Amino acid sequence: MRTILLPTTLEERVALPQGWRSLDYDPALPLPTAGLDAEVLVVWGNRRPALADAARRLAGLRWVACLAAGTDAVDDAGFDPSVVVTSGRGLHDGPVTEHALALLLACARRLPDLVRAQDERRWAGELGGVQRVHDTKFRTLAGAHVVVWGFGSIATRLAPLLVALGANVTGVARTAGEREGFGVVTPDELPRVLPTADALVGILPATAQTRHAIDARVLAMLPPRAFVVNVGRGSTLDESALVDAVRTRQIAGAALDVFEREPLPPSSPLWGEPRILISPHAAGGRPQRAGTFLSDALRAYDDGRPLPNVVAR
Repeated sequence: MRTILLPTTLEERVALPQGWRSLDYDPALPLPTAGLDAEVLVVWGNRRPALADAARRLAGLRWVACLAAGTDAVDDAGFDPSVVVTSGRGLHDGPVTEHALALLLACARRLPDLVRAQDERRWAGELGGVQRVHDTKFRTLAGAHVVVWGFGSIATRLAPLLVALGANVTGVARTAGEREGFGVVTPDELPRVLPTADALVGILPATAQTRHAIDARVLAMLPPRAFVVNVGRGSTLDESALVDAVRTRQIAGAALDVFEREPLPPSSPLWGEPRILISPHAAGGRPQRAGTFLSDALRAYDDGRPLPNVVAR
């Protein structure tokens, strides 16, 4: 009997091919002894020490099915190079898209300022009433230029929604061209596209190449009206450079869902900046159709067919 380990964080049923058994495990704890013969490990919400423990103890492991879009925690756990790692790319497109759009709208419509005014029981007249039709500030997505860095499956779902609200979208990725009808440039073109941006949305994965990709140099290319929204990985943004850019009003502000250290420590200067909106890594966390995805993938694995979303190691 072949064994697949399923985390208790997985809420959907996985259909097993004949000859397979499933064993549930708590992803926050060391693996149960009864599951150490597992051939497949499904990962969702696992703590890094628990992943490292699994890498040491699962001698017969052949496949790690990570339900997160990014597999950096799995990559760092020390699994044998022969173990196939797959990602949950595509499972989070809907929720992350919604959250990215919510953060963008919150920046444009000044929702944090409205909440603070409500807490103070103050009528924020400067944000309501008669307003200028043409403003030098980012107040609406209509006519705005949104640059999306990391133009994968989430971006291709987000971009049409931005266009529907009147925005112009420029994608940034490693390869230039056209994706789903949207123009995509390489990072070499950032000096050309960022000076006209009203918002820069980061949806980059965590890799050695993307660490602090959004740094002081990139932030300096943005106009003073621009906001930065990050729903990718925390390591892709230089937080110190961002704080400096916001404090000096080099940019208008930011909305961040991911951070280099999570939970964000109380000592972080990000907390004290009124023009930085903090979201507790809430964009994802809800893989859609995970049970069906795993059922289909396990059937492919059992048949010897290619697996979806294989990660290069």
